[in-house]
Amino acid sequence: MTTHASTATIRKVKPRPKVKFSQMNAAGFAQDVRKEVAQYFAERGISEKANAKMVLKTVSLLALTFVPYALILNGTGGPWGMLGLAFLMGMGIAGMGFSISHDGLHGAYSDKPWVNRIIGATFDLAGASGYMWKITHNVIHHTYTNIHGVDEDLEVSPLLRLSPHSELQWFHRFQHKYAFLAYSMSTLNWVLVKDFQQFMRKDLGPYTNKKHPTSAWAGLFAGKALHYTWTIAIPLLVAPITWWQFAIGFLAMHATAGFILGIIFQLAHVVEETEQTIPPASGMMPDEWTVHEMMTTSNFARKSALLTWYVGGLNYQVEHHLFPKVCSIHYPDIAPIVERVAERHNVPYNAHSTLWIAIKSHYVTLRQLGQDAWAQRNETPVLAKAA
Repeated sequence: MTTHASTATIRKVKPRPKVKFSQMNAAGFAQDVRKEVAQYFAERGISEKANAKMVLKTVSLLALTFVPYALILNGTGGPWGMLGLAFLMGMGIAGMGFSISHDGLHGAYSDKPWVNRIIGATFDLAGASGYMWKITHNVIHHTYTNIHGVDEDLEVSPLLRLSPHSELQWFHRFQHKYAFLAYSMSTLNWVLVKDFQQFMRKDLGPYTNKKHPTSAWAGLFAGKALHYTWTIAIPLLVAPITWWQFAIGFLAMHATAGFILGIIFQLAHVVEETEQTIPPASGMMPDEWTVHEMMTTSNFARKSALLTWYVGGLNYQVEHHLFPKVCSIHYPDIAPIVERVAERHNVPYNAHSTLWIAIKSHYVTLRQLGQDAWAQRNETPVLAKAA
């Protein structure tokens, strides 16, 4: 991970709502990569939206979620078999988020807005607010990637220090040991707490005194009610299990989904090669936006067809950030174009060859931002006194 400050930085940085990106060389890499990717689709006469393979994947991942659900309601396999089905449901929910909801909410699934709305609604079905996701992810994260004080993804929990510019607490020394466990609780927190907290916040990323329309509030409560109904109320009423057996299965489902989602999203931005930045006093970032995205984003396991299928191409995070309205099914095909143009313009193209290497890099980064930063901070007075 490359940064613009020491990993021992502990000062709290306030959000800077007027962050802007340099326009220097804006017509270089950005223009060429967009031109060549557009040419790829035009020459083949294909749409950049979902194709038959994407539709088949959508059906498959919905089935991975709701077939086990139906079997649980039927009491298939007894308590232990139903627990296994709960794990499968967790995998299905994570896959829904990666491969279905994500494309729909970005408007990447179809040219028809109503289709994207239906596909995006699977996010609310899974218990998260699609409206809030469009703000925090589509707008804030995609625009201000890895910019501390603005990118909400760097502040997912006070337990985790994901930026060298974040305040350093004593318990961050151990974050590389407990982070993966914390990820397993991420969807449970999202479903029960996170969305409500974000709706209540006045300041959100670059927004100050953010207000949400009545329709958004209504959508929040309607979506939560729907999710609580099908994941909690109906199983308690229908499934032939006790309340405590249900609780174990419910936690198993969320632990599976949260663990998978938490790891995959972190591997795209919080690894050793990606830059963590902070805006200068002027608010003007030194790089053009497209170049900034290349510097703060990383791919992984591009040769794994199964992983690419399951995570919706999010292991091709570079291509996703540059072309969020292109369906994820096309990322493996346009990736060589992006990499080739980046090399021609001397722009970094970050990528880890395997999932395991990417996970190790994230682990190292967590340790650097926690244990190593704490040791460095405590050593500084000693070194100063010796000098």
